[in-house]
Amino acid sequence: MSKQFSVLLSTAFLPPIQWFVYLLKAEKVLIENFETYPKQTYRNRCEIATANGKQVLTIPVIKIFGNHTKTNEIEIANDEKWQIRHWRSLVAAYANSPYFLYYQDELQPFFLEEYINLMEFNLCIIKSLMAIIGIYKSIELTDTFELNPKNVFDLRNEITPKRTFDHFHLPTYYQVFEEKNGFFSGLSIIDLLFNMGPETFDVLNSVNVNC
Repeated sequence: MSKQFSVLLSTAFLPPIQWFVYLLKAEKVLIENFETYPKQTYRNRCEIATANGKQVLTIPVIKIFGNHTKTNEIEIANDEKWQIRHWRSLVAAYANSPYFLYYQDELQPFFLEEYINLMEFNLCIIKSLMAIIGIYKSIELTDTFELNPKNVFDLRNEITPKRTFDHFHLPTYYQVFEEKNGFFSGLSIIDLLFNMGPETFDVLNSVNVNC
């Protein structure tokens, strides 16, 4: 595989670790902005490890144009008070992790301030996570929808809860409840960050990607 490649990703809420591997490894990163919004994806959900096993956190959304709503038009249903529930779940899952206290002040504001647009919210939290991890590069949003884009590794429908991700093997690392529940692969980047802290970059960088 060439060391330089471009990748096209979907937007994601606290993206899974494999999403962040490609963000780190790619020379150019594009995020799809004009697709018709699909259901049951990482665009508005993430997976974390809790004492009771894997838990899905889902942002409630509003499709302002029904099933024809584009991803960049999706609004967040803030009247459902999802932020309070999500933050409580993160505290319950990671309060005893090695680095939760270290990073909580940087991440908690995203669960206090209300955002209207899902794309905007996701991008803001992604950029914050990039700065914390030490990933310094720009992200571009697509300016049109292409079904079969050229000269780019298209992962829009590859990194999804519905499919087994087999482009590479994710490394194992310490997890708070691993002794009880076993190791969960492919969780949100937040799981890796709270458990491994400054080593997060090295864990991501250790992966050999296949394009």
